[in-house]
Formats: sequence, C-alpha cells, structure tokens
Amino acid sequence: MKELAVITSDLMQIGVPVLEKIIRPILVYVFLVAVLRLAGKRELAQINTFDLVVLLTLSNTVQNAIIGNDNSFLGGVIGATTLIVVNAIVVRFLYDHPLLSKVLEGDPDKLIEGGQIYDDRLRKEGISLYELEAAAHRQGFASLSAVETATLEAGGAISFIGKTPTEETMRHDEIMRQLRQLREELSHLRRRENC
Repeated sequence: MKELAVITSDLMQIGVPVLEKIIRPILVYVFLVAVLRLAGKRELAQINTFDLVVLLTLSNTVQNAIIGNDNSFLGGVIGATTLIVVNAIVVRFLYDHPLLSKVLEGDPDKLIEGGQIYDDRLRKEGISLYELEAAAHRQGFASLSAVETATLEAGGAISFIGKTPTEETMRHDEIMRQLRQLREELSHLRRRENC
C-alpha cells in the first residue's frame, strides 16, 4: 500500500512550477519553428536519412528544455498539452492572417520550369537530382524528362506537372470537343428551322 502512495505521488507531483511547465514548451516551440524555417523548406517534408536523424536527435535534445527537472506524468501532460494548444492557436491565427502565413512559410520555388531543371535552386534548397527524381517517381513519373514543372511548395512538398496530358485531361478534352461539335450541330439545326 505504501508503494502505491509513492508511485501516485511520483506521477502527480510536479517538480517545477506549473507556469514554468507552460512557458518552457512555448519557448522551445518558437525556437524550433524559427530554426526549421531558417533551415529551409526541404527539412519539412522531403527528408532523407540524415534529416531524419537530425529531427529525431533534435527532439531528444530539447526534451529537457521542455520538461526541466521534472519527470512526473502530470508534468509531461502539461508540457504536451501546452505544445498542442500553442500549435492549434498558431495554425488558426495563420489561417486568419494569410499574409503573415506567407511571410513565415515563404514562397514556393520552381525547381523545373518548361522542362528545364534549375540546378542553382536545387543547390539552394539542398535537394539533389537523385532526391528530385525519387520524388517524381513517387508521383508516377518515369523520369524527370517527363516533367514540365516541379515546384517546392512552402510546406516542403514537391509538386510535379507532366509534359504530356494525363488520361483524365485527354478524356476531358475529348468530351469538350464533342460538346463543341454538338453545340455547332444544334446551332446549325436551329438555323435550318428558322429559314
């Protein structure tokens, strides 16, 4: 029975003041958002093995900055809840302020345009030709020669537009052609009736 009381006390007794438990995650959140923004869009979505290792060790590195000298369950819940609430507030605020969101997230960057690969932009974003081609493969392109445009979006994803129309586009174009033809025939029939 005494052990249960000790366990309960360890789980629920916060080792640092509650206000400190709230301020620490907010400061770490702001710091990480700033650092990841400065690191570039690539760090957000197009991660390789090295980026993954950095992100995993980064989370472990800032752990003590978030929890301080407190290993209690309740302290962890307060820290995690603070991070989730702060993130929800920031996301909603940026949704209502698109200009500020654009400033914080940055602009999309063309990596390929008109079929031409911009090596200087790839170098600036830290994306190798191999990584760009792998991203194109994941989106169904056989090679970069089939890509008309590739854009590194503000959120870190790379979007591709192919040189040749997709089946859906060709089907749409054919339906539109047939509709125009029907419209012309209908117009011709109406003119005949009016004569």
